[in-house]
Amino acid sequence: MFQRLREDINSVFDRDPAARNFLEVLTNYPGLHALLVHRLSHWLWQKNLKWLARTLSSLARWFTGIEIHPGATIGRRFFIDHGMGVVIGETAEVGDDVTLYQGVTLGGTSWNKGKRHPTLEDGVIVGAGAKILGPFTVGAGAKVGSNAVITKEVPAGATVVGIPGKVVKRDDPDTVTPLEVDPERREAMRRKFGFDAYGVSQDMPDPVARSMQAMLDHMHAVDERLERMCTTLRSIDAGFRDSNLPELRDEDFANVLADVDSCCGPQDEPQGDKTADAQDHTEAEGGDTAARRQNG
Repeated sequence: MFQRLREDINSVFDRDPAARNFLEVLTNYPGLHALLVHRLSHWLWQKNLKWLARTLSSLARWFTGIEIHPGATIGRRFFIDHGMGVVIGETAEVGDDVTLYQGVTLGGTSWNKGKRHPTLEDGVIVGAGAKILGPFTVGAGAKVGSNAVITKEVPAGATVVGIPGKVVKRDDPDTVTPLEVDPERREAMRRKFGFDAYGVSQDMPDPVARSMQAMLDHMHAVDERLERMCTTLRSIDAGFRDSNLPELRDEDFANVLADVDSCCGPQDEPQGDKTADAQDHTEAEGGDTAARRQNG
C-alpha cells in the first residue's frame, strides 16, 4: 500500500514541474486524493458493497471536484492534473501512466448496460476539456488535444484534435504517392488566390491549412493539364495560337440595355412626377404634330 502511494506521488513529480515536495503533493493535490479514495471505493464495489462505494465516491467528488465511478478500472501511476470537472464513467478502463487534465470526460453514448465507456491504454495523455465518448480504445501513447471530442477509436501513438476528433499525426503515417508540384508555381497560385495559412507551415498539424493546401495543389494540377491541352491544340491547328475571342463593345448591348430599362423601370415614382412626365410627353407630341402640318 505504501509502495503504491510512493509510486503515485513520484508520478506527480515526473509530470508536474510545480510540485515541490512530498508533503505538498500529499496534502494539496486533488487528483491524488481522488485516486486514493477511488481505490478504496473500487475495492468496496468489487465486494458488492455498492451503496457504500457510491457514497464514498460522492464524498470524494464534493471535496475534489473529480467524479470517478467506483466501477471504473484505474491502472498504476495515474495522474489527474488540477482535476476540476473530470468525470470517469463506470465501465471506463484506464491503463498505466495515463495523464488527464481538468474538464476531461470519459463518458458513454448509450443507455444500454454493458461496456459503454472508453478504454485508455498505457501512456495516453488527454488535454483539458476533451470528451472521449463511447466503448472504443484509445491506443497506447496517444495524445488527445484540449477540447477535442473523440467518438471513434484512436490508433496507438496518434495525436487527435478537433470536433469531431481528427488524427493529425501518426507513429506509422499512411503511405501516399506525393504530388509533384513546383514550389514556385504553388507559391504563385497561393498569391493569386490570396491564401494565407496564418503563418502555419506545411509540417504543422492544422487540418484547415492542410485542406487549403490540398485545394491549391489540385488547382495547380488542373492548370498544368489545361496548358498541356492547349499545347496539343496548337500542334494540331497552327492558327489556334492567334485566335482571339471577339471584342465586346458597348454598342452591342445598347438594345439589350434599352429593353431592360423599359421592362424594369422605377415603379414607385411620386404621383406628381408622373403627371409632369405625362404633360411633357403631351406637349412634345403636340409640337411634333404642328411641325408635320407646317411642313405638309
